[in-house]
Amino acid sequence: MEGMLSGFQSDLSSISSEIQTLQQQSVSMNVRLKNRQAVRSHLSQLVDELVVPAAMISTVLDSPVTDQEFLEQLHELNNKINFTKELSFRETLACNDIQDIVDRLKIKAVSKIREFILQKIYSFRKPMTNYQIPQNTLLKYRFFYQFLLANERTVAKEIRDEYVDTMSKIYYSYFKSYSGRLLKVQATLWCDSGLRLHWWVSLTASLSFFSKPSLKSRNTIFTLGQRGALLSPAELEGPILIPHTAQRGDSRYPYESLFRSQHYALLDNGCREFLFISDFFMVTGNSGLDLFNSIMGKTLSMLLKSMSSYVADCFDSIAVFLCIHILLRYRAITTKRGLPALDRYWEAVLELLWPRFELILEMNIHSIRNTDPQKLGLLDTRPHYITRRYAEFSSAIVSINQTFPNERTHTLLAQLQVEVENFVLKMAAEFPSRRDQLIFLINNYDMMLSVLMERAADDSKEVEGFQQLLLARTQEFIEELLSPPFGGMISFVKEAEVLMERGQLDRLKNDEARINQLVRGFSSSWKHSVEAMSQEVMRSFTNFKNGTSIIQGALTQLIQYYHGFHKVLNQPAFRSLGARSELINLHHLMVEVKKHKPNF
Repeated sequence: MEGMLSGFQSDLSSISSEIQTLQQQSVSMNVRLKNRQAVRSHLSQLVDELVVPAAMISTVLDSPVTDQEFLEQLHELNNKINFTKELSFRETLACNDIQDIVDRLKIKAVSKIREFILQKIYSFRKPMTNYQIPQNTLLKYRFFYQFLLANERTVAKEIRDEYVDTMSKIYYSYFKSYSGRLLKVQATLWCDSGLRLHWWVSLTASLSFFSKPSLKSRNTIFTLGQRGALLSPAELEGPILIPHTAQRGDSRYPYESLFRSQHYALLDNGCREFLFISDFFMVTGNSGLDLFNSIMGKTLSMLLKSMSSYVADCFDSIAVFLCIHILLRYRAITTKRGLPALDRYWEAVLELLWPRFELILEMNIHSIRNTDPQKLGLLDTRPHYITRRYAEFSSAIVSINQTFPNERTHTLLAQLQVEVENFVLKMAAEFPSRRDQLIFLINNYDMMLSVLMERAADDSKEVEGFQQLLLARTQEFIEELLSPPFGGMISFVKEAEVLMERGQLDRLKNDEARINQLVRGFSSSWKHSVEAMSQEVMRSFTNFKNGTSIIQGALTQLIQYYHGFHKVLNQPAFRSLGARSELINLHHLMVEVKKHKPNF
């Protein structure tokens, strides 16, 4: 039994040893399995990347580049090219087995892509082609250029240079032709005697050479008319002009309409082109701006040269100012869209237009300042055509300037207003009587104020200035109007009021004869005098509304003076005067006066 148990113990010991051995072998096998699995995953990925499928080869060689399958296989080929480059850096020998195949596929793909893109670019050159359609097609295959840029930079540069050269010529030809055809439908604004004096700016000198303007044509370089509607959003971004359609319909447009159409076409094409090259050629920042300038630079230079030529001979300041405000709005549009491509051009054009506009205003100021009233022909108390021109011109500039205020413009307009006010005073001084001078001043101030208020804000400096001048001269004219028929009474009232304030009214107590004469004279003649005043005012003032206001003001002033007359005669020093009984009742006077107020 002992021997048997000893043998059993010995067998158990050997079995334990075998179990330990099996455990060690199991652990070792697990480690080897994990290592082999890890190696298998790496090798599987490597083999998959190294293998060039037959489908890729046939697709790249035989399928059109426009097929979706070609685009997908091109992505796969691009990945294999990048992978082989990475393996070659690691000096992996396996990449040598596929390097030749990958290179030949790359060459074939580059060749097919190059031919496809160049054909699209060449299609831009065909007459009457809408190049935006092939551009949109190219955007669908933007990966083609990305593939070329990554794998064949010389071909990518060739395509880019070809595109720049083609589009540069297309834009230059289009805008040169379009600008030339636009000029054929340009309207000629009115100048004196129907002659075109190169948009002659002088507000006054024209009379020295030509006759007075005809009222049949109000569309002059001094009036805004409907030209300002161009700045409304609907007009500003409306369809561009079609020159041959306008010619067929015998339509003509002022320069600013042509300018708007030309630059809206530039804005539209420029923004679209900048977005295209940024997307297709994958350029940003200064690189994108440089590429855009390579394409549009020649066109923009041509437009600037044409603009410079026009501006140098232009005296239509309203057209220049409208062009400035069109550009300010277009610049705001491109800024809002985040497209800086045309910023340099906008600034260059504004640098041409602003100095010219300021020069024309300064010439206007100089012209008015040097005007000799004695050379302007027959004197007339009606509004002078020069002041009308100024009013229409100033109201046009003020109304345009309200949206994008410019301090320099305000300053120049203020100088022009001062010179016009001085001119009106110099013209008034030519009249022999003060009454005619006042009529002339009131007619001109009223006309200028009416024109300005049609367009300018009521609180503008120009409106406020002429309102004050009109009020002062109107008040003076009312005094001048009342003086002949009622001057004695007015003088007496003013003198008596001063003495009343000093407490010295008794000094007039001995003027009983004078007072009796004033009372009886007023009672007997005031109706006739009021009627004569009313007729004189209606004859003197061209604006019926203004004439009505003056009559009402004169009658109101007359009642105030007569009320003062009553007040003086009610003082103790004059209560014993018999003439007091002949005074007209104030209420009765007011009722009678109302009958003489015009009803229009």
